[in-house]
Amino acid sequence: MKKIGVIGSDGLIDDKILYIAEAIGADIARRGMALLCGGRGGVMEAACRGAKKAGGLTVGILPSLDKSQANKYVDIIIPTSLGYARNSIVVSAPDAIIAICGSAGTLSEIAMALNYKKPVVLVDGTGGMAEEVSKIRFDAEYAGLVHHAKPSDAVEKAIKLIL
Repeated sequence: MKKIGVIGSDGLIDDKILYIAEAIGADIARRGMALLCGGRGGVMEAACRGAKKAGGLTVGILPSLDKSQANKYVDIIIPTSLGYARNSIVVSAPDAIIAICGSAGTLSEIAMALNYKKPVVLVDGTGGMAEEVSKIRFDAEYAGLVHHAKPSDAVEKAIKLIL
């Protein structure tokens, strides 16, 4: 089963962004892909909620050993005790990454994903690091890995990049 990672903010987020994340999660599930994320709140919870509503499988890679930190929509909880270092697993395990808004943690995940040669789809109109990274001019080594998509096209773009 192919896996798509969803990364983004886990703090207080605008309802519009949560709606986008939930729709992306549902789209991942409808297309028969597993959703992998950091397993906590915000974008991760909304994406997992969407995937679960659509009958999908969700995996959460937690920064601590405390399984209770996982949002209630995570099927497979993987506690790590790695703190932010768990971001490396969040982006190395999936086949492609979708970035929705985000701050410093999301920025680190995008950078690691590119170093792992994973395609990253930045969701337009979601703000945060997804918007800021879209302004960067990457050299040839990474340019082919960074893609942009409207929220409604993000999953389709990610799937095309991995199939």
